[in-house]
Amino acid sequence: MTDDTERQVEQAQSAALRLANVDAAERDAALGAIADAIRENSEAILEANAEDVAEAEEMLAEGEYTQALVDRLKLDEGKLESIAGMVESVADQTDPLGKTLAARELDDDLELYKVAVPIGVVGTIFESRPDALVQIAALALKSGNAVILKGGSEASESNRVLYETIVEAVAEADADLPEGWAQLIEAHEEVDRLLELDDKVDLVMPRGSSEFVSYIQDNTQIPVLGHTEGVCHVYVDEAADLEMAEEIAFDAKVQYPAVCNAVETLLVDDDVAADFLPGMVERYREAGVELRGDAPTREIVDVDPASDDDWSSEYGDLELSIKVVEDVYAAVDHANTFGSKHTESIVTEDADVAETFMTGIDAASVFHNASTRFADGYRYGLGAEVGISTGKIHARGPVGLEGLTTYKYYLEGDGQLVASYAGDDALPFTHRDFDGEWTPGHLAGE
Repeated sequence: MTDDTERQVEQAQSAALRLANVDAAERDAALGAIADAIRENSEAILEANAEDVAEAEEMLAEGEYTQALVDRLKLDEGKLESIAGMVESVADQTDPLGKTLAARELDDDLELYKVAVPIGVVGTIFESRPDALVQIAALALKSGNAVILKGGSEASESNRVLYETIVEAVAEADADLPEGWAQLIEAHEEVDRLLELDDKVDLVMPRGSSEFVSYIQDNTQIPVLGHTEGVCHVYVDEAADLEMAEEIAFDAKVQYPAVCNAVETLLVDDDVAADFLPGMVERYREAGVELRGDAPTREIVDVDPASDDDWSSEYGDLELSIKVVEDVYAAVDHANTFGSKHTESIVTEDADVAETFMTGIDAASVFHNASTRFADGYRYGLGAEVGISTGKIHARGPVGLEGLTTYKYYLEGDGQLVASYAGDDALPFTHRDFDGEWTPGHLAGE
């Protein structure tokens, strides 16, 4: 098992070196082939998914799984079309590779370029949503990275068929892509072996709970870009348009409660709580939301008491905690204390208060008068996302194509020597920034 895992990683490492130099048009053609194959292979994909869902529903009946997990797992024709469209949207993105990020003249005919390149081999460990496998594979391919895919065991049948569909589509496409650029691992011991291969894997991206991400970080020397849970807040300020606030708070919880950018705690300024909460609570109840609140909330509406654990809980379901706060500073303090640095939102018509909230919050995304559900790679125009990074290095928020690139420095010269720039008669550096794109050997052709 461990030998097989190391062999897979070595194949990915070899493929990464070649994939980095595959033309953008060929990568896009391969993505188009993947989208077509998902549509053409929909029957087999849905049959595999039905097996996963049936087993998950048995686990749900036994109390081992939540309804939210089962909901995330399910695929249908509409979702498959959405997945295929997502792959096409990734293909439509601007090629992230070879982009000149900065250009600087060091001296005449001595030019330094900072150029975007792939990271290399990216290991990904993600949850039960089968569409995550396709998103990650598509983004890796577009950004020229080889990828190791490890999905949740709940979606093993779905993941296996989707992986085979992707690999076969790329192999049959009219594109010169290296074999082994995508690898699927399935067992926990394979993950442990993967984490040992810090000389072959360049980045690990886990998606899951804080405990899970911490486990990955504690058991590898590979750089880890963690996607932890989403404990998100909506704060309704005293200067909010309360009709707008109700729509935003409802959308943020009810539109799709099983995802990490759904709101888990509603914060309401005490000056508007009596006007806002009765109607908001009634609307939530009509949608089947289970509500909990602090003491000031329960003086206004009849909800269950909130425990200390509720403030830091990611429900991932139709559950919500409500807290009445004194002002924007109390809202910021609560969100920074109990949030997961994912996404926070304020509803207010006061620009100064909005600025206080948005600059005071420590989170990857902070919104003004918008639902937290907008925190998503596709909605941000990134095509898709590998995950949402709640850390600060090297990418933050939805991680799309740019988050899967790093850079190299290319120096174009004409025989210059460091000795010429040292000593008593040292030549000076010009260090002049200029607009320009790196072109291999362009100085030699002048």
